[in-house]
Amino acid sequence: MALQLRRDTAPIRMRNYGRIVQDMTAYAAKMEPGLERDSLEVYIAHCMRQRNMLWNRDQESGVQRIREDIMRLSEGKLRCESQAFERFLSQPNTALTAQKKKKK
Repeated sequence: MALQLRRDTAPIRMRNYGRIVQDMTAYAAKMEPGLERDSLEVYIAHCMRQRNMLWNRDQESGVQRIREDIMRLSEGKLRCESQAFERFLSQPNTALTAQKKKKK
């Protein structure tokens, strides 16, 4: 008996972030509001920032852009208004600055 794996064949909405970020956002949108959901929003934003660096090496995506993309992926269910989210996105992206120093 052969094992059959199901693949999600739905199109990826934002290819620069990938299917994993899309699936995490859909999962977070189904969760009840609380600390776990807020933590997952911060983790998703971190992944989005890292993925965006791979696609757009010259520029860092801003806080507003990540917030809008999370809202767009979750169809407005995730608002990204927690204090942990604001604190995370207010920090400079150290990986991007280190990468720019290597280029010089």
